Amino acid sequence: MPLRAFQALSDTNMSVAQVPASGDGAGAQGAKELSSKKGPVFATAIIAGTMGAKRTHELIPFCHPLPLESCKFDIDTHVNEQAGTATVRIKCSAGTTNKTGVEMEALVGANIAALTVYDMCKAVTHDMRITDVRLLHKSGGKSTYNNNTTEKS
Repeated sequence: MPLRAFQALSDTNMSVAQVPASGDGAGAQGAKELSSKKGPVFATAIIAGTMGAKRTHELIPFCHPLPLESCKFDIDTHVNEQAGTATVRIKCSAGTTNKTGVEMEALVGANIAALTVYDMCKAVTHDMRITDVRLLHKSGGKSTYNNNTTEKS
């Protein structure tokens, strides 16, 4: 059975002044890791997002428990100095060779990771917004979907 692959995206927006000081190490996919009083933000978000994706069936009624064969995260920080804002963009990619797709797992993974960023940065500010949660890509199964327009103007 071919791999069914799905990608979901979630953005967390905050003021540039509210972004916790960056550490020296690289985080997910080369993004600079953010540090908070609770610890490394991106590394913790990836762990939480993976745990959430694996437990989607426990969170959403009528979702079937599925074996995730792949669950990967790509986290980038986009700073707009002119507007004074920063966006943490979280992309969750999930895959399985099961009979049903894992788009809900990808969406839950992206959301849980974004909520974790919020939780770890809330000591600095509560003025954050999780926005633009959406399915980016779906392949395998009966149909293909591609809305990979993640760049904002």
